[in-house]
Amino acid sequence: MEWIYLGMVIFLFVLAAFDLWVGVSNDAVNFLNSAIGSKVARFRTIVCVAALGVFCGAVMSDGMMDIARHGIFRPEMFHFDEIMCIFVAVMVTDIVLLDVFNTLGMPTSTTVSMVFELLGATFALTLLKMQDAPTAAAFGDYMNTDKALQVILAIFLSVAVAFVFGAFIQWLARLVFTFHYRDGRLSRKVGLFGGLAITAIVYFMLFKGLKHLSFMTPEVKDWIDTNVWVVLGCTFVFFTLLMQVLYALRVNVFRVVVLSGTFALATAFAGNDLVNFIGVPLAGFSSFSEFSNAGGADPAAFTMESLNGPATTPLVFLIAAGVIMVVSLATSKKAHNVVKTEVGLARSGEGEEMFGSSRVARSLVRWGNAVGENVVRWTPAAVRSWVDGRFHGESQPEAEGAAYDLVRASVNLVVAALLIALGTSLKLPLSTTYVTFMVSMGSSLADRAWSRESAVFRITGVLTVIGGWFITAGVAFTACFFVALTMYYGGIVAMAILVAAGLFALIHSQRRYKAEQSKTADGDLLFTQMLTEQDTNAILPMLERHLNVASSEILLRYADELTDTIEGLGAESLRPMRRAEKSLRSEKRVLKNLRRRETICLRRTPAETAIRLSTSFNLAHNALRQLHYGLVRISEPALEHVDNHFTPIRTEAFQPSHPLLRWAELARCAADCLRHQRLGEIEGLRNECTRLREEYAQMRRTLLSKLSAEDVNLTAATLHLHIVQEGEQLCVELRRLLGSMRQFHEQQ
Repeated sequence: MEWIYLGMVIFLFVLAAFDLWVGVSNDAVNFLNSAIGSKVARFRTIVCVAALGVFCGAVMSDGMMDIARHGIFRPEMFHFDEIMCIFVAVMVTDIVLLDVFNTLGMPTSTTVSMVFELLGATFALTLLKMQDAPTAAAFGDYMNTDKALQVILAIFLSVAVAFVFGAFIQWLARLVFTFHYRDGRLSRKVGLFGGLAITAIVYFMLFKGLKHLSFMTPEVKDWIDTNVWVVLGCTFVFFTLLMQVLYALRVNVFRVVVLSGTFALATAFAGNDLVNFIGVPLAGFSSFSEFSNAGGADPAAFTMESLNGPATTPLVFLIAAGVIMVVSLATSKKAHNVVKTEVGLARSGEGEEMFGSSRVARSLVRWGNAVGENVVRWTPAAVRSWVDGRFHGESQPEAEGAAYDLVRASVNLVVAALLIALGTSLKLPLSTTYVTFMVSMGSSLADRAWSRESAVFRITGVLTVIGGWFITAGVAFTACFFVALTMYYGGIVAMAILVAAGLFALIHSQRRYKAEQSKTADGDLLFTQMLTEQDTNAILPMLERHLNVASSEILLRYADELTDTIEGLGAESLRPMRRAEKSLRSEKRVLKNLRRRETICLRRTPAETAIRLSTSFNLAHNALRQLHYGLVRISEPALEHVDNHFTPIRTEAFQPSHPLLRWAELARCAADCLRHQRLGEIEGLRNECTRLREEYAQMRRTLLSKLSAEDVNLTAATLHLHIVQEGEQLCVELRRLLGSMRQFHEQQ
């Protein structure tokens, strides 16, 4: 039997490698968002700085994996086979759960996921043990729930405290530096700010980043605790003078602060959060070593008191973990996707909004506006004028395409570092993920980066991310609970199947994600180019290309949706009809986002050009929206007709040559014409729309004449008439779309 458990340990380390990969992809947002958002340096330079911090933190970590060894359960109450079941269940659940969040671009806490996975698996095994021995120890003797309560408390503390402090300190920083901090009038302010910022980062490193590293002996920790204010005072004086000298030498002090903060957060992440990725496999390895040393012990009777003691991780494991984390950080596209979410929510100015609107967000914006109006009303006019003057002007990022400037990036890193260090010194379990995200959101709000046009979308995004944190806990607990039960009852076979299924799901997710990214890469690239293009006259050709390609893709989807609906109606097949209805539901949001994005780009063209093109631009988008409405009006009653098993419409009405399906072919031809910008063919297509509309009109008159016949099923005939009438209107809107697109081109 021992070889079976050896295989399980090997599986744990294989899963740990995957977990390191997907975990770093998610937690990269903690230390990359400020540097990438401000474009403090080239992306390669930022990744190198962060990778150096990650590797240093991983290699110097002492590997004290207490949370995985005895932080959640009491190991003396469990046998070796039960412990291994818990560990394998946790790892399988963790890699799948984190990969789902990475794919969605949602930052989450690896600490929360691991703690609640351990809770779920332990809870399952505890119920089974208590059921088998109802007179045994109490429930609290098996589980240590204090850690879970601390994590839940950390969520509430981190969200509220980080948001408030981030907003307040960014507001003060903007009052001091304004948006014109690069005009040479910083004088002594920049030295004081740089000294304070670097001192805060050093304080963070001492209390959080280096707290658990191997060279931090008890004697060194005691000396630091005793002389902390002396150390910080000397650090502040030294770095203040150094930053002033660097400023005199024309070195950008804010850039030094941002890169230093990125390194500090990366080191702390690897040094402290490494347990979230390799703690469980190392605990499993330690358990197997103890079991092997026992010499032929019964795995169902061998208890695991040894896990109560600390364990030092071999250096080779730490180096291997550091290498995997660095490679993942540098190459993972999903890490870039998670960073994109947070940077997008904190962005200054207009751009693509990743989230829609929600009722809660609209209520919060309405309440915030009311509070703001009252504050303005009671603020003296002189004070209000002075504050507005400090915030006057737009953010001037150091690099083209940056989401915000270096002042906000510095505040994000310094405030996050201070809050995490303060929480650690006060024994409060603040999460790195929660603090960095909420500080970034608070600072963007205080910096007036959320305009009235974008606030509701940003708040929806923040609420979505916060909700995802709570969902993480519930899903991790529930999923791991059932995985552990399955493994316990299914034995080795169930474990092997679930491990294989987890790895397959991870690989399949990677392939699907790459395919989805390749589909959207071109459109996103063109939109980004329009936002960053400085020559306003060069934007117009790009906008026309974007409008043509986007309209082409939408028309192709419309054609497929109509084909699925009509063919499903004729064959009385629900699957294609439901597929079409689902696609149409998502299409509404696509149309809204497309119109908003292209309107932003149109406003960046010269004013007289934007005014001249606005009519044809809006007519084109209105036609796309009306086509969508028409397809919805066809899809919904047709699906209801088939779903209720009503009398089918005559099958000859759905032959490929019938006008009901010829509109789809016409839409595909129009899509191909727009994509390849063959504008000379538009008039012919518009004439074809007119001819097809006349055929629909003739069908409508024929159907109306037959409705009075006694042998006609009114339900089927009425639906048929309704579809024909909507098809007639589809021809009108497609003709209008083509005309508007041609007019948009000619008016340039």
